[in-house]
Amino acid sequence: MGISIRTPLIHSLPLSQHSGCHVWLKMESSQPTGSFKLRSAENICRHYAERGATAFISSSGGNAGIAVAHCGRKLGLPVTVVVPESTSDRAKQLIEQEGAKLIVHGKVWSEANDYALSLATDDIICVHPFDHPLLWEGISTIVDEIISEGLTPDAVILSVGGGSMLSGIAQGLENHQLGHIPVYAVETQGTASLHASLNAGKLVRLDKVSGIATTLAASQVCENVFNVASRLDVRSMLVSDQEALKACRRFLDDHRVLTEPACGVSLSILYDHKIRFNAADNVLVIVCGGASVTLEGIAG
Repeated sequence: MGISIRTPLIHSLPLSQHSGCHVWLKMESSQPTGSFKLRSAENICRHYAERGATAFISSSGGNAGIAVAHCGRKLGLPVTVVVPESTSDRAKQLIEQEGAKLIVHGKVWSEANDYALSLATDDIICVHPFDHPLLWEGISTIVDEIISEGLTPDAVILSVGGGSMLSGIAQGLENHQLGHIPVYAVETQGTASLHASLNAGKLVRLDKVSGIATTLAASQVCENVFNVASRLDVRSMLVSDQEALKACRRFLDDHRVLTEPACGVSLSILYDHKIRFNAADNVLVIVCGGASVTLEGIAG
């Protein structure tokens, strides 16, 4: 039995009417852990479990850490999740609920990640939150499912943090000879590491990341996503924290689904008419979810 599930692909009447095109939603918020990260975690954890791994370590206090903890429980292998001090109490609770050992180390993710790497051995595998080909391969199945349902998108809208989502969706599009379609890669102004790298023409690291979309807060994207964004028709866009929160609230009203601000950033460019499409266009939005989101978290 699989760990991640085939998620619904739904036509959004409210967003279609609002945007003047056909808007389709891939509901990764429906995954058992509430986030697309379960696809990538399952793919990499299964790979190493089949090759003799005895335990897993994660350095994420957000969606990825919760997903690895869930996969470990399903595969019957222990998991340790190292989180920085900034991790929310809700995320910590969900990690421990999955049966993982929780370690709080460092003020920021990079410090937690360094400590997690120090715990790894040949058979205790440290699972990176966003930078590994097996992660991207797992996420590419989103496109497989969409194509199998008869939808060929004219454009894709998604959120960008460290880069696993864009890496995986790009891989899936290229697998189906769709690498030419535009992909709108959206970040908040305080987490815009991809935007900064594309402007510089090279990978750069932000001095700091800030704002409400904490699961997008990677100070530097992975090299693969920079290469993907440089090679394909990837269009970098920025939104404010308030625009992301407003989109989460509107989406809750329209679809009765609670999403985190990191997901609201992609929805906001439709709600706020930041881009225009032709009436016949099929526009796909990856509703990436949010494992630890609460109603209070999007109250603004």
